[in-house]
Amino acid sequence: MSPLLLSAMLLSAPVPAAAPTSDWVEFRGPNGTGHYSGPAVPTTWGPDTNVGWKTPVPGKGWSSPILVGGKLILTTAVPADGGGYELRAVAVAADSGKVDWNVTVFDEPASAPKGHAKNSHASPTPLSDGERVFVHFGHMGIACLDLDGKELWKTQKYPYKPTHGNGGSPILVGDAVVFSCDGQDKQFVVALDKKTGKELWKTDRKSNARLAFSFATPQLIDHAGKKQIVSAASDFVAGYDPKTGKELWRATYPKPGWSLITRPVYGHGLVFISTGYTSQHLIALKPEGTGDITQNVAWKTAKNAPNTPTPLLVGDELYVVADNGFASCLDAKTGTVRWSQRLKGRAFSSSPILVNGTVFVTSEDGVGTVFEATPTEYKPVATNDMKEKTFATPLPAAGKLYLRTETTLFQFTEKK
Repeated sequence: MSPLLLSAMLLSAPVPAAAPTSDWVEFRGPNGTGHYSGPAVPTTWGPDTNVGWKTPVPGKGWSSPILVGGKLILTTAVPADGGGYELRAVAVAADSGKVDWNVTVFDEPASAPKGHAKNSHASPTPLSDGERVFVHFGHMGIACLDLDGKELWKTQKYPYKPTHGNGGSPILVGDAVVFSCDGQDKQFVVALDKKTGKELWKTDRKSNARLAFSFATPQLIDHAGKKQIVSAASDFVAGYDPKTGKELWRATYPKPGWSLITRPVYGHGLVFISTGYTSQHLIALKPEGTGDITQNVAWKTAKNAPNTPTPLLVGDELYVVADNGFASCLDAKTGTVRWSQRLKGRAFSSSPILVNGTVFVTSEDGVGTVFEATPTEYKPVATNDMKEKTFATPLPAAGKLYLRTETTLFQFTEKK
């Protein structure tokens, strides 16, 4: 092939679109991949280091913020007079930290089941299509607001018996808002019209799990030219038809697992999923076929498999941070461990994200670690201590880093 012809082919080849750097509209950002590529954000931060602004957040909530239209939006649960909680959505101006609006979406009665000590009454991350914001509070309901905080619709049509509170976040699939509900009494997946809240489909998981409660966020994938929604449940993970909700396949775990939290990750024709408590495994599954496809597990490992932080796929490598603080780099195709390193911090619930070739992750006690995304060895970049509980996943955008702690929302910017 001549150099001129080769150059012409390269110039005419389609270039993958870069992920938006201004908006971060769902849990783990654009397409749920946890990837950011844009202006450099600070790698060092702290309560008094590189702080652009900080804004107190009322109540308690472990939901991660999203960024849309210049606004950071998160949820929180504020104790109400007489008991119970006001379940609120809060919008903060990304440039100034000023609270734009703070609205109560639902009132949770004092009689509602108590959550786990490591959970909150406002744990699911909000979702946006750029015009609307969807806030989900598990068994208490889901609502749609406009970017000014005005209620467009809401529903409490999908109650279930929660165990340890709520957790799984909704996703967008075309014009549908999709979320999983896995209580001890009912387990199902729902799709609602994003404009009206009307039910498009609802699929019973038909679970036989002894401990059926879980908290996982679904993931839309395109495997072999066919779109499907992958959603993890107690004892199994399943694929669903986005248009009808029909279950396409399911695969059971190596050992029974419940309280599923991690979001499925897709790449190299494989779905990567952690199997929950208490004998957790990390498995790689080829998501094709019908019925029981447990035989499609390509590899599995029980060593330092996470219960809570979602894995991060970067090229051929899978970066995993276990709840116990061990970070590992695995070959995504084979499961071979490239390296493993204990990070500083007591325990981990936040999910790692990729920021311009480095991995950012924070511990439950607020210790943030930055290391290079490289398969050769663990290469630390920075360690940062917020000295406060931090369960939310960091949000990078337009050269800024946003981080929610137990009491405060921070913007970090590089000081010159």
